[in-house]
Amino acid sequence: MRTVVFLHGLLTDHTLWRKVVPALGDGIEAVTPTLPLGSHTRPVPEQDLTPPGLARLVADLLADLDDVLLVGNDTGGAIAQLVAAYHPERIGGLVLTNCDAYERFFPPLFKPLQYAARVPGGVEAIAASLRVPAARRLPIAYGRLTKRPIERAITDAWAAPSRDPAIRADLRRVLRGVDARHLLDAVPRLRAFEKPVTLAWAREDRLVFPPSVAERLAADLPAARIEWIEDSWTFVPEDRPHELAAIVRAAAGVSAQ
Repeated sequence: MRTVVFLHGLLTDHTLWRKVVPALGDGIEAVTPTLPLGSHTRPVPEQDLTPPGLARLVADLLADLDDVLLVGNDTGGAIAQLVAAYHPERIGGLVLTNCDAYERFFPPLFKPLQYAARVPGGVEAIAASLRVPAARRLPIAYGRLTKRPIERAITDAWAAPSRDPAIRADLRRVLRGVDARHLLDAVPRLRAFEKPVTLAWAREDRLVFPPSVAERLAADLPAARIEWIEDSWTFVPEDRPHELAAIVRAAAGVSAQ
C-alpha cells in the first residue's frame, strides 16, 4: 500500500481531489488534507503561514508516514517543491501538476491578490467577490483555471470560510508571505533532489502555468519526466481527473487496473 498525499492550492480545499481519489483504485492510501490557504474552516492564528512555514506544516504531517508520494497542484505544488527542497527525507517522490514555480509565485494573472493583501480592506474585497457566483467565473478567480465549470456547491464551499474574519486574517498572512524568492532560493536544493518526479502538466495552460514552466522544472530536477495532459487548464484534478489518477498510480509504482 503506497501513501499518496495531495496538496491543493489557494482558496480551495481537499475537495479539489474529489474526482481523482475514487479513480486511484486499490493499492493506494490517499491523504487529502485541507491546508490553511483561505478555504479552511478552523483559524490557525499561531501557525507560520509563510511558504516555508507551510512546507514545515506539511513535513510535520508526513512525519509518521513512509515513502510518501507527494502530489501538488497550483499553490500546493509550490509548497510541495519546498518540502522536496528542505525536507526531502519525508517523501519518496513527487508529482507536480500545473503549479507556481520560479518567478511565477504568483503568476501575473494573480499578482493583484498579493497587492490586495497589503492595502486596508483588500482581503475583505476578495472575500466579498467570492460570495458572488458570477464573480467566481472571472479570470482573477477560478475562471481561467478550468476548461469546464466547477460545480456551484464546490465553489460555494471554497468561498464560505472567508466570511469569518479570523479566516480572512489567515488568508491575509498567506498572501503577504508569498514571494518568488522562496522558490528561487530552493532551486539549488531541488537540483540535488534525486527522487522520482513526474510533471503531469496541462499543455493548454498558456496563461497561468505554461508548458515552459514544466520544461524548466524538468531541466532542474535530476529524476524528472514530463507527462503532457491534453484538454485541460491549470486545475488538472478538475479537467482530467482520470488521466491524472493513472499518472499518480504509475508514479506510485502501483500497476494499472
